[in-house]
Amino acid sequence: MAEPRARRPARPREEVFATARAAIAEHGLDKLTMAGLGKQLQMSAGHLLYYFGSKDQLLLETLRWSEDQLGERRRAALARPDLDVRQRLTAYGDLYLPEGPGDPRWILWVEVWGRSPASAEIRQGQLEIEAPWQADLVALLQEGIDGGEFRIPDGRPGDRAGIEGRARQIRAVLDGFAVPLAIGLPGADRADALAQVASVTTALLGAG
Repeated sequence: MAEPRARRPARPREEVFATARAAIAEHGLDKLTMAGLGKQLQMSAGHLLYYFGSKDQLLLETLRWSEDQLGERRRAALARPDLDVRQRLTAYGDLYLPEGPGDPRWILWVEVWGRSPASAEIRQGQLEIEAPWQADLVALLQEGIDGGEFRIPDGRPGDRAGIEGRARQIRAVLDGFAVPLAIGLPGADRADALAQVASVTTALLGAG
């Protein structure tokens, strides 16, 4: 009687996500097949589908994993005691923007945004993944306002809605500079983007 074939152990989820992120960044989600990804991981397409259900869900979970990794770096940067609140705001922007054209994390975001209009699941997942960025920025702005470093022109002290709004505006500016950088639009420059973001945040937050 033939010996039963040993089952290949499942790949760690981190390896699946890292491989998926690289494949999506290189080829785009439309060209990614579960069979092709499974071949890279020495897993079956059925195994991948069992865990993720669809390519859209794989995309969303890969982005969530990618953002969780960056979130650890963001929290560490925002907790540095040797940086004042303005320097930590600069560090926040530096982490937010793509490192350059084809940044895998940002290519995932571009793919997610492209699928959001047709998928309530993708839209909800997007909001959940963005929430920690918003919460950390609101906390940083509140700290700056409490310490007299920032102010909201024409705002009221303790105006939480005003602080939330300023945080959304800053993130919208960051998103606006991030996409051209991520897709390699001619003329997009990271140093210039950081300088422009700093100029806008100064106008939005005023002087202490």
